[in-house]
Amino acid sequence: MLKAKVLLVGPRESGKSVLTNFISESIEGIGSYSPTQGLRFETCWPALMKDSHGVIIIFNPELPSHLKEIEMWYSCFVQQQSLLDSQCLLVAHHKPGSGGDTEDLSLAYPLNKLKLIHSNLEEDPEDVRMEFMKYFKSIITLINESREREEMSIIS
Repeated sequence: MLKAKVLLVGPRESGKSVLTNFISESIEGIGSYSPTQGLRFETCWPALMKDSHGVIIIFNPELPSHLKEIEMWYSCFVQQQSLLDSQCLLVAHHKPGSGGDTEDLSLAYPLNKLKLIHSNLEEDPEDVRMEFMKYFKSIITLINESREREEMSIIS
């Protein structure tokens, strides 16, 4: 059985728990904000990052501080692990009733070259689920390709 380790990170109150519950088809916590303890201490991050295959960075695009903060998350969790940009997914999570303007989101380099999806569980939940599934499939493909290269190097 193939296992993949994908980290879901981002600023406080960005929607990480809501999206995790939605993708895992858990109904706990959907609709109301309930802060999750998570790993708030940077000293834990190296252990958390070890052997990860991908990173999903979730942020609230309506909070200007989040746009700056996700640069730090990208640096720590993607660049420091030497992950490919294709192993990273940016999710602009629009909270219920926010309107969810998806047009005017300008991200700084290098974030502007990453795959970005807009998440609005009120308006397009199945589109959101489909985008996550595409991302997870791409991670599985990368893992399989890496294993095949490793096997071929052992054989030859």
